[in-house]
Amino acid sequence: MKPNIKLIGAGILTAIASSLCCIVPVLALVAGSTGAATTFSWMEPLRPYLILFTVIILGYTWWKKLKPVAQDDCDCEVDAKKSSFIQSKKFLGIITVFAILMTAFPYFSNAFYPANNEVYLIVDSENSKKVIFEIEGMTCDACENHVNHAVNNLSGIISVTTSYDHGNAEIEFDKTITSIDEIAMAINSTGYEASKKILK
Repeated sequence: MKPNIKLIGAGILTAIASSLCCIVPVLALVAGSTGAATTFSWMEPLRPYLILFTVIILGYTWWKKLKPVAQDDCDCEVDAKKSSFIQSKKFLGIITVFAILMTAFPYFSNAFYPANNEVYLIVDSENSKKVIFEIEGMTCDACENHVNHAVNNLSGIISVTTSYDHGNAEIEFDKTITSIDEIAMAINSTGYEASKKILK
C-alpha cells in the first residue's frame, strides 16, 4: 500500500509552517537581512494547530503504509509490485524525522546564532546604566537570540537579558560609549519593535 505523496507533502509543509516564525529569524541572520525576522510572527498562535495537523497527516500516512495488504482467495497479495523509494517506509521515515526536527526547531534554534565573544568591560559605576525596553513581535527563543545578538554587537554593552515571555529586554550599558537611542535602533533593526523604555 503506497502512501499518498500529496499527504506527505502536506505534512512537510505544515511541519515547516509550525516553526516558520522561528526559522525566519535564523535565515534572516544568515542572509544578513535581519529586518525580515518578524515576517511570519503572525503564525505563532497557529503553531499548536499546525503541529496537530502534521501529526494527523503523518499518522494517517503511516497507518496507510503499515495496514495489512489485501489478499485474494488464493492467499496471494493483491498489487504486490515493487514500490519506488518515494513510496517506501524508509522515505516516510526520513520525512517523519524531518517533520519532527521542523516542529522542534524553536527549542534548538539558538545553536544557529554565533557565540558572542566574551569582552570584559571595566566600567565606572557612575557610567553604568540599565534600561528595559518593551519589545513587540517576539514569539520564541529564536527571537530572544536575535535581539541579544543585535544588541551585543554594539560597543559598551555590559549585559543583555531578553525575554519573549515578558516581551522585554533588560540591558546594562556604559552610557559614555553607547546610548539608549543606539540600543533602540539595534533592536528595531531586527524587525521587532522596541517601544517603551524604563530607566533603572
